[in-house]
Amino acid sequence: MSYPVSYYCPHCGAVVELQREGYLADKSVTPYPLVGWEYADPTGAFEDADGVHLVCGESDAAGLRWTGDRSDADDVEHPTRESPCGGDFYLSFVRFEAGEEVEPVPETEYVDIGL
Repeated sequence: MSYPVSYYCPHCGAVVELQREGYLADKSVTPYPLVGWEYADPTGAFEDADGVHLVCGESDAAGLRWTGDRSDADDVEHPTRESPCGGDFYLSFVRFEAGEEVEPVPETEYVDIGL
């Protein structure tokens, strides 16, 4: 059974609802992809991926709705930025290998994520 789950853009706080299966467990929402995670577009079979790549205010798919609301969470990078901002962000699901939860491994080099 699927449920609408709300997330917010970590850049500007724009809120999006994504219809997804209840068995999927969220790991994080970040402005960058986690190393080793495979991301799908929200128009595809993202339940089979490790997460979903979203573009703030631009991603469009059945079961995806930009609410027009804005989160005032403390971890929004630019709370006064225009919303939606068009920035990339990543919803990552919990992954398991051999029955153990996989923790993301940090990059060994600094990477410019284009902010």
